[in-house]
Amino acid sequence: MNIHLPNFNVKNLVKEAGSTISRVVQLTEEKLGTTERTEYDLHFQNLAERADVTKTWTEKIVRDTESVLIPNPQNRVEDFIFDKIEKSKPKRLSNLEHLALDMIEAGGDFGQDLPYGQALIKAGQAEQKLGQCEHDFIATSGICFTQPLRKFLDGEMKTIGKERGILESKRLDLDACKTRVKKARSMLGQQSKDGISPEAALEQAERDLRVAQAEFDRQSEITKLLLDGISTSQASHLRHLHAFIQTQVRYYKQCGDVMEQLQRELAKMQHPKPRLRINSEDVDGGPPSSVSMHSCDSDSLVGPALDSDPDPDLDKSLTNLLEDFHIEFDTTAVSTVIFVTECSPINEDYMYGKQGLMKGLVPRAFVEMLDEEHDVTL
Repeated sequence: MNIHLPNFNVKNLVKEAGSTISRVVQLTEEKLGTTERTEYDLHFQNLAERADVTKTWTEKIVRDTESVLIPNPQNRVEDFIFDKIEKSKPKRLSNLEHLALDMIEAGGDFGQDLPYGQALIKAGQAEQKLGQCEHDFIATSGICFTQPLRKFLDGEMKTIGKERGILESKRLDLDACKTRVKKARSMLGQQSKDGISPEAALEQAERDLRVAQAEFDRQSEITKLLLDGISTSQASHLRHLHAFIQTQVRYYKQCGDVMEQLQRELAKMQHPKPRLRINSEDVDGGPPSSVSMHSCDSDSLVGPALDSDPDPDLDKSLTNLLEDFHIEFDTTAVSTVIFVTECSPINEDYMYGKQGLMKGLVPRAFVEMLDEEHDVTL
């Protein structure tokens, strides 16, 4: 039976094995401090340090941005897996959309004709719009910001890391060759060993050193070019950051517009309120009450802010207050039935009114006395 084995280059395998062993020995001696090592120039060290900082912070920014866009870590893991297997991500309802569905369903159960039911339905519809805005924001942010940064990490930064690893291997080879040259020079003048003269061993070591130095210099230049390219990448990242900020501005503006529209719609559903003007400033009155002749809001019972029995010296205090006190009511306000009595002492402009737990001064001009035959229940 013939077995076909792949063609292995034994010489290359032996050479690679020897290089690996030599690198391990060199690295061990460097850790122990028993041999010298070739140091990179200062410019290269600065470039390498900047690359490490760029990689670290870019990874954190991408991770934090994804946490903001998709707070659920389980969903982020699922999206990562679907990206790796190149399948479309599952469609999920956001928390806003879940809230919207519950509000709309609750509004239908409470009654679409009732104010609370109508308000819930309108709020749910607004939450649905917010959920759609959120989906658009997440998708756009991924395209304009997180995906380019992740592509930089998976592409350019991985290439730089690979080339730096190769450069470190070339450095170890170079230092190992330097060690062999020193050892060969120390053997000069001694007898031949293993049939190789010290001069021939030195010549071979110096030849290997020149080759290792050329490979190290070549790899160093390649790595420097890649490290210099990080400046160009950061300029690109700046454009992506501007695009992300613009996306955020547009997203929050859309959300603000949706909520302002909802606020206006809910305001239209409320019943009109009378207005109380004090010192040329409009103040919202309370909800309108039932029946009477002139429109007089229940909050106006508090008049000049009295909630206790009338003061015997009330007439004196009213004299100073009435100079800048003015009440203005909406014509749409309904009337209110209250009990009124004369102030003590009698005041020409005000009467003392009481309705339930509220009591205070009422402008006499807005009071119309009802006949005793009316059956009024307060």
